[in-house]
Amino acid sequence: MVSYRPLWETMEKQGVTTYTLIEKHGFNPRTLNNLKHNKGITTFNLERLCNILNCTPNDVLEFVPDKK
Repeated sequence: MVSYRPLWETMEKQGVTTYTLIEKHGFNPRTLNNLKHNKGITTFNLERLCNILNCTPNDVLEFVPDKK
């Protein structure tokens, strides 16, 4: 499973809000909803986040093993 927990930590450290992503950078609110619910996003949006936050994909997402 993919978790976007690192994204929220990275955004908080840099003072970037979801409002900023929507209003300043043109993110679709549906994409942010997907992030909040650990649903898939496109590699295009992953790249955009990395460019905006000046970070790597490891600062945006992490893989969490499924619990069985």
